[in-house]
Amino acid sequence: MADGAGASLSIDQETDEKRPASLDAEQSILGAVLFDNEIFYRASSFLKSEHFYDPVHQLIYDACSELINSGRLASPITLDTYLSKTPGYSEAGGKKYLEQIAANVPSTTGAIDYAKIVFDLSVCRGLMTIGSEMMDRAKTSDLEDSPVRQLEDAEQSLYKLAETGKYGSGFKTFRTAITEAIELANAAVKRDGGMAGAATGLRDLDRMMGGLHPSDLVILAGRPSMGKSSLGVNIGVNVAKALKTEKQPDGSIKTVEGGVVGLFSLEMSAEQIATRIISEFSRVPSEKIRRGDVDQAEFDKIYHAARELEKLPFHIDDTGGISIAQVAARARRLKRQHGLDLLIIDYIQLLSGSARRNDGRVQEITEISQGLKALAKELNIPIIGLAQLSRQVEQRDDKRPQLSDLRESGSIEQDADVVLFVFREKYYLSRSEPREGSEDHVKWMARLDEVGDTAEVIIGKQRHGPIGKVDLHFEEKFTKFSNLAADRFGGDFGD
Repeated sequence: MADGAGASLSIDQETDEKRPASLDAEQSILGAVLFDNEIFYRASSFLKSEHFYDPVHQLIYDACSELINSGRLASPITLDTYLSKTPGYSEAGGKKYLEQIAANVPSTTGAIDYAKIVFDLSVCRGLMTIGSEMMDRAKTSDLEDSPVRQLEDAEQSLYKLAETGKYGSGFKTFRTAITEAIELANAAVKRDGGMAGAATGLRDLDRMMGGLHPSDLVILAGRPSMGKSSLGVNIGVNVAKALKTEKQPDGSIKTVEGGVVGLFSLEMSAEQIATRIISEFSRVPSEKIRRGDVDQAEFDKIYHAARELEKLPFHIDDTGGISIAQVAARARRLKRQHGLDLLIIDYIQLLSGSARRNDGRVQEITEISQGLKALAKELNIPIIGLAQLSRQVEQRDDKRPQLSDLRESGSIEQDADVVLFVFREKYYLSRSEPREGSEDHVKWMARLDEVGDTAEVIIGKQRHGPIGKVDLHFEEKFTKFSNLAADRFGGDFGD
């Protein structure tokens, strides 16, 4: 390392390749931190030690982090004691070098600008590395390494580089984990209802689950016609409708409530989903909207609902037959371009695994469920994956679903943080009407009245909360789930 000298370009001795770096900017931010430790708290929100080009600067920044986070002073004297036995430190100038960079700070007012220069040049070096790896891989590709797969891997690498929080992340200290847990609890206290995650808009379900938690994989399963697609869309719209953001000191936008929602609909078209949502909010049955069988008053309701809904941060991809790798790539792109706080997949058995797998459907589902869980952690968002149940449900007297009813259930059950089942007894009752006038028919009518429009959401698994049952109200003609009592999401757009 040059003694105090900096340059916009440095030479990588191993590759003899010019790498963008500014030793002056690195020295300036380090000097500013040594001059005023408070600057570290502002810079450390995005600047990590791996963003420094000079290895000794990485050591100094790491030492500052360790000392300041433990409540001690980071100064040339304390750092010298801390680093005195570290290889390479003495050769770089030791205490004299620390005193030099602390004394030569141009101005602490521009410290964050120096930090941004260091970070930006690090990103440029990362881009060069990814570009080189892409070129080398493209030159030596074979049948097992298709261009499509190379593109997906390159996009993943670029996404990780673009995400400050993900770039170069590794082990967290327990202190950091505790701090993040406290911040999460504090946010829950401030948020209405005391939830740590995004609200589903369904009061009793939120009470049982505490909302939708970042990095969780939530499986929402049911037999056909139970309403799992409707419930998934209802939750997505409620989250999008509740979006509130605030600007952070560094200029970034943080989601405070609700969120930007992405929906992969592998079964229904975007137009069908939009019709369902418009029906829910306009209170005009969806079949009437599709047929155009509406009067002027109903058309006015539809128009008003459409104008309000077009502003929702709700994105739909209705491409059929896509792979888990394509889902991941498109989700990363959506988060990078528009933000993403909740992802919904309808439904996971319609996804495909990688083309290279030839181990059967069970192994393919394992790849898909593991991929969704990994994506939830990578993007730090909840993912709701809808799933179809096997026919064995129909063979039981009590047709309430169980975990074993999940098709290829082993991997889905294992990878999921939460498993929800949708069950509507009315669906089965309406298809088992006894002979009219018989005693059984009287009992059947009484049971049908008792059940009414009640639907059950059964929580079959939950890593961070209780299992149990939540009753909801379901309006079939509007495909709408809502709170069973005191419906807060009636026909208008308010609470």
